[in-house]
Amino acid sequence: MTDFSSKAEATTRALRSVFDPTPLQRNAYLSDKYGADIWLKREDLSPVRSYKIRGAFNAMRKQTGQSHFACASAGNHAQGVAYMCREMGVEGTIFMPVTTPGQKIDKTRAFGGKHVTIRLVGDFFDDTLAAAQAYCAETGAHFLSPFDDADVIEGQASVAVEILAGLDTTPDMVILPVGGGGLSAGVTAYMTEQAPQTTLIYVEPEGGASLTAALQAGHPVALPRVDTFVDGAAVAQIGARTFDVLRDVPSDHVLRAPENRICVTIGEMLNVEGMVLEPAGALSLDVLDELAPKIAGKTIVCVTSGGNFDFERLPEVKERAMRHEGRKKYFVLRMPQRPGALKDFLGILGPSDDISRFEYLKKSARNFGSVLIGIEAAAPEDFARLSERMDALGFEHRDITNDTVLSEFLI
Repeated sequence: MTDFSSKAEATTRALRSVFDPTPLQRNAYLSDKYGADIWLKREDLSPVRSYKIRGAFNAMRKQTGQSHFACASAGNHAQGVAYMCREMGVEGTIFMPVTTPGQKIDKTRAFGGKHVTIRLVGDFFDDTLAAAQAYCAETGAHFLSPFDDADVIEGQASVAVEILAGLDTTPDMVILPVGGGGLSAGVTAYMTEQAPQTTLIYVEPEGGASLTAALQAGHPVALPRVDTFVDGAAVAQIGARTFDVLRDVPSDHVLRAPENRICVTIGEMLNVEGMVLEPAGALSLDVLDELAPKIAGKTIVCVTSGGNFDFERLPEVKERAMRHEGRKKYFVLRMPQRPGALKDFLGILGPSDDISRFEYLKKSARNFGSVLIGIEAAAPEDFARLSERMDALGFEHRDITNDTVLSEFLI
């Protein structure tokens, strides 16, 4: 057994002093849907509802004699560090952006209790990170990286150790979410040594495809823009240490999941299975449709990496899911400024069409006014019929659903 595998297994044994292995559950719904034997590694059921506690545990236990730790995070890493600070009885200073939702701040404080001090610094994460590192330089606190650290990678590898220990057979495929690369690097390093016959598939959000960019360039590169919706995996640049492990990953094994489609997956698992997954936690499940021809009849493990979902985001998730499915559209409508015009428009709606938004953008025009209107339909094809009826009655309209500029300002 190699040195890395031995260390990963030792870490896994040490973890048992903190929590039991997260469940590895066969999912009957997904197995039937895809004609495969699909298992979910439920990292969303860890004590902090994500796998981040593993890396935090390992990195902190390796720092013998250190009594003060610090990190910069607005999410799962902060909660993992806070939990371990209380567990180990050490001091933690956690830097979070000023814009961090109160729910995440409260959860981090609840996990850490009196052992943790939270400092809100900066509007953007780069400012928060710089403040945390400067604090460590001044105080001697040990900085805990969220992913780009050898001990963190080793800690996340415990996920793979538990997967192989929990199955009677070696899986044909393991599907992993990718953000900064700590989890994917740890699992890859262990599986490559202990189960080289297993295919590894990596999934990153379309708006934060840092692994794809690094593989194309041959080294980590900073993305010019990141969609932060999948906040648990939306990383501008994959870690240098993690990429050293992942640099030989075949490019066709890296899939990109559109943010709106992820919302469909979140809703499906919530409504059908009662599973609460954060966007990053749904990444591995989101690509099952496109992998369907390759997984039929095989044993598949999907790592559901986190379940820290703020239910205040549920309306946004529903909205984005409906847009992806083509069941919700936004139009700018040219409405005649005459009595009865609105009644005429309402008369052309189908029996299942629902107006979710109606807002005059310009009411001062003499003959026509511009209206922003949002419509939900039972099926995508309903919009084609609605558009035909609007044309027939002279209601000029423009579909702005996928117009990024107009949507940003109007929707």
